[in-house]
Amino acid sequence: MRATTEQIAQAPKVALHEHLDGGVRPATIVEIATEIGHDLPAEGAEALSEWFEESSSSGSLERYLETFVHTVAVMQRPEDLARVAREAVLDLADDGCVYAELRWAPEQHLSAGLSLSETVEAVQAGIQEGKQIAALEGQSIEIGQLLTAMRHADRGLEIAELVVEHRDRGVAGFDIAGAEDGFPPILHLEAFEFLRRENAHFTIHAGEAFGLPSIWQAIQRCGAERLGHGVRIVDDIDFSDPDNPILGGLASYVRDRRIPLEMCPSSNLQTHAVPGMTSIAGHPIGKLKDLGFRVTVNCDNRLMSRTSMSREFQLLVDAFDYSIDDLRWFTVNAMKSAFLPFDQRLVLINDIIKPAYAKL
Repeated sequence: MRATTEQIAQAPKVALHEHLDGGVRPATIVEIATEIGHDLPAEGAEALSEWFEESSSSGSLERYLETFVHTVAVMQRPEDLARVAREAVLDLADDGCVYAELRWAPEQHLSAGLSLSETVEAVQAGIQEGKQIAALEGQSIEIGQLLTAMRHADRGLEIAELVVEHRDRGVAGFDIAGAEDGFPPILHLEAFEFLRRENAHFTIHAGEAFGLPSIWQAIQRCGAERLGHGVRIVDDIDFSDPDNPILGGLASYVRDRRIPLEMCPSSNLQTHAVPGMTSIAGHPIGKLKDLGFRVTVNCDNRLMSRTSMSREFQLLVDAFDYSIDDLRWFTVNAMKSAFLPFDQRLVLINDIIKPAYAKL
């Protein structure tokens, strides 16, 4: 049976690909921008929310990324970093998330004089406060930070070292993000080699705005544990015979090794990540799920897509007639793939996620 809207709202969710600076509340942006004298492209929270969505739907990843100028601008002071993190935790918990990883780039939050470590500590303080408030409201959620290096910059190793420094204090792993075309993962190979030597976790944005070479480099040269988006893996699958798709070598490797795909349907539709995709029904997530890839569902940027995990699930249900069992499959996939110790993952899967879905 097709999942209902009520079931979707009640279902526990796991968000692995969630940008902290892509999920700021519009009202918070307006309030902080007024305090610091930052000019915004629209007046009022509602108009600003509409501007973010419209500007992010141009079909260009580069244009999409330009919207972050305004969210990053209001995340420079320690109290603002903490506030945005606290509100993100509360918004995710209110949406039914039991686990989430918030990724953000410390190197972009230094204009108020903070050190890299101080930015991480400010975000962690906000996360802790958010978790405590959520718990008081009966919403238990676990949160990990993913520290991101900007792929067009040269601070990858420095951010990787920051991950290791703070990995016992709330930091779960590392990522690189930014314009994909022209800035391949291999540019940060030194950082990835350091992380592997230190037994640290990392994911890589790959296969979103660029194709198979980006995915191949991320996995085979850099050692990525997960693929941020990874949607272009479909370029290595021959669908000439719809009843008998033929996987190429890279696609087979990704599926056989159970490399998680952090898929973000609404975001991919906005940036035209897959040529010719005009609706959620045309997103490769349906075919990749049918072929047994380890697919996970994520928001990417809740502000830019005006979305939530519940909305992403609803869009998939509407497009593919998914049942509550299908949504459980996505959720367990994500929890299995989390940068969280194995025993803690098992507790969330066996004691929280599966029992809640069984009741639904």
